[in-house]
Amino acid sequence: MMTEERDQYLADLATTPTFRIVDGLSIRYVESNRRNADALLLSPWPESVFAYESMWSRLAEATHLVAIDLPGFGRSERSDALMTSREMGKFIVRVADAFGLEKPHLVGPDIGTSAALFAGVTQPTRFLSITVGSGGAAVPLQLEGPLREWVFARDLDAYRQVGGRRIVERVIQTLERYTVSEAAREDYLASYEGDRFAESIRYVQSYPTELEVLRDALPGIQTPVQIIAGSRDAVVPLVNAEYLHQRLPHSELRVVDAGHFTWEDAADEYAALVNAWWAEGAKACMREGSLTCP
Repeated sequence: MMTEERDQYLADLATTPTFRIVDGLSIRYVESNRRNADALLLSPWPESVFAYESMWSRLAEATHLVAIDLPGFGRSERSDALMTSREMGKFIVRVADAFGLEKPHLVGPDIGTSAALFAGVTQPTRFLSITVGSGGAAVPLQLEGPLREWVFARDLDAYRQVGGRRIVERVIQTLERYTVSEAAREDYLASYEGDRFAESIRYVQSYPTELEVLRDALPGIQTPVQIIAGSRDAVVPLVNAEYLHQRLPHSELRVVDAGHFTWEDAADEYAALVNAWWAEGAKACMREGSLTCP
């Protein structure tokens, strides 16, 4: 049994990676103490479970957390068959099964956005709620900067030659306010070294087809969805969050004063929003329908 003290610091849990085999794949995870409620957290790209370091203790106060690196991201083993949002969504359900999470909340910022929503499509009653944002969603695609470049890159060799560590280092430098801990920084760099970053690009290259399928499925998602987005996101513009909010029958849109990395640059507000959502917001959203809360 982990102690309360160890629950407070994700770095204590994640510095030495732990793995569980799910469907034959080695999946990196961190886990907090048991509580009455469960949540499954998906790491953003190009980061790892360390992305939750600044708010781990607050989210774990009343909720049992399991954070994972999705296959092909962070330290988890890649499967080419899972490098699309739809297939990743199915895998997320299997992860919840593997960890014995009967009806957890699901948190999937960034690349987890489309995968988490597809999980909600695959299993309409499997998750108590879903939190997404800062991820590609709109059709036609509304992406900017390097992300748009990666989605439409015809040849990944250039990224292999540069190497994942250098690319991730540049990405980390775009955070506005948050200073990544040394443990997190090293974990991010190690997670995508060599050609791992180049290979992870294949996932977002499925967006042009996957997001069209998701568009048609959004009105049928009955799970309450919280959307958290940065007002100044220069990579995934706010229009993506608004697009989801307009199409999901039970959704809450929260816009925070941040760029792309809302979970780090606005960690205090992000944690407060998620905790409030878990406590009452999701239930209220089901009762009242979609809400916009800037």
